[in-house]
Order: sequence, then structure tokens, then C-alpha cells
Amino acid sequence: MTRRLLLAALAAAGPLTLTTASAAPAAAPVREKPVVRAVARTTRERHPRRIYIAGDSTASQKYAVASPETGWGMALPWYVAARIEVINHAMNGRSSKSFIKEGRLAAILDVIRPGDVLLVQFGHNDQKSDPAVGTEPWTTYRSSLRRYLDGARERGAVPVLLTPAERRRFDADGNAVATHGQYPDAMRALAAAEGVPLIDITAQTIARWQELGPDRSRLNFLHTDAGLEDNTHFNAAGAGAVGRMVARGLLATGVLAGNAVRRLDEDVPVKWFTWPETVPAAT
Repeated sequence: MTRRLLLAALAAAGPLTLTTASAAPAAAPVREKPVVRAVARTTRERHPRRIYIAGDSTASQKYAVASPETGWGMALPWYVAARIEVINHAMNGRSSKSFIKEGRLAAILDVIRPGDVLLVQFGHNDQKSDPAVGTEPWTTYRSSLRRYLDGARERGAVPVLLTPAERRRFDADGNAVATHGQYPDAMRALAAAEGVPLIDITAQTIARWQELGPDRSRLNFLHTDAGLEDNTHFNAAGAGAVGRMVARGLLATGVLAGNAVRRLDEDVPVKWFTWPETVPAAT
């Protein structure tokens, strides 16, 4: 091939690319990874809201041996949204002071979480003369209650004070009689001073018993065919009425939103209540 023909052939083939055995392969295009932003979930998103109850026998869970006695804490779950868990620590015979002394408040504070609710209702047993149980309304009662408020708020929970449910008592003229002395007023004053929500169950129940009168009000209490006449403790109807008052109060005070309550205009059927056979050893 002549020199002229060789040069023409090389020109037609285009530029040459030279590689060596040691040359690294061309790097693949770099793809940018998508930016993942971790969004912290709130405590309430991680844990459904809980309502804890600290109180006495008017609120506590009852068992088969005590049926048909019913605490209003047994009714409350039917009046709040199903996603809200009600944990009832109320216990028969306890006062604001003895509940603390037995470590029951500490047990709640060990597990309560930010955004949870602590309902506090005492007064019946605070009236007793027994020094291990009784308190004085304007001093030891208020100082005991303040421990519930402080403990809940320190943990980011919401404390709510409930005045005690009124007993069924009427005078000779058929007027409902208040039986809790100065305890409701002492609690009302504490709630105002501390800026915490208050549900005035005392005022609502005495108004309800007055509306029903001596005969019909009996249908809310533990009056049985066996002759038992208990004008302090409730049957299912009475517990349901008070439980609904509590749920309405939680809505009215803004503690619960409208979508967190239900059935506020309905009665809970007796057949919905259950009285477990086995009493926990801890009680």
C-alpha cells in the first residue's frame, strides 16, 4: 500500500482510543441518594392516650362477689373513644392520704406518660376519724391532693380533680342533702389556685338525686331484693350516670376533644358491664 493510500485509510477510520491493561474502567455515573428526613413521632402517636383513675369505692372495679355493685370507673370506657385505655386504680376504702401511703399513687406515676390523664376523686373516706385514713379539708386533704397534681404535671400528664359523688340522702321534705361537708369546697378552691381542670361531680349528683326524688333515685344505688340498702355505692345504672358525667366533664374542660368521647346522650346497658370472677391478689 502506498503511503498516500495508508494515510487515507487511517483518516477514514477516525481517532484511535488507546487503553492499557492497568487502566481503571470508567467510573459509573454517581446517583444521588434521596434525602430521608426522619420525622419524630409524638408521644401520643407512639402510645394511645390513657386515662388513669385514682379514687375510692365509688369508682373502683367490682368483682363477681360484689355484683351488682358497680364503680363509675367501670362505665367510663363506654363513654370515651375505643382507642383510649382507661386504667382504674381506684380502691375501696381509700382516702387521698391512704392511697398515697400504700404506694398506689407511686404505681401510677411510675408508668404515666406525657399526654395521659389522671382523674383524682377522693372525699368519702377522708371524712373518717381514723388517723390512718382521715384528712382535714383545708389542710391535709389539699396537701395530699397537691401531690397527685404535682406528680402528674412533672411527667407531662394532665391531672383532673373530681369532687366526690354525693350520697343518696333526703330530708323530711324530700330535699337532697349534702353529706361531704367542706371537702368539695376545699377541692374547688385547690383547682382554682392550681389552675387544673375540675369536674364538679358533687354538684351534678346532688342535682340529679334531687331531680329524681327519694323513690326514683333509689334505682341508682345498691338496693337489692335481699334487703341491702346502700346509699353510697352504685348499681350499674348509677355508675353509668356518673361515668357519663365524667366524660361530659372531660369534654367541657377541654381535656378530651369531641372525637375522644361517645354516647354522651345514651345510657350504658347493664348487660355491657362485667364483674370478673377473680379478684387480683394486689387488691
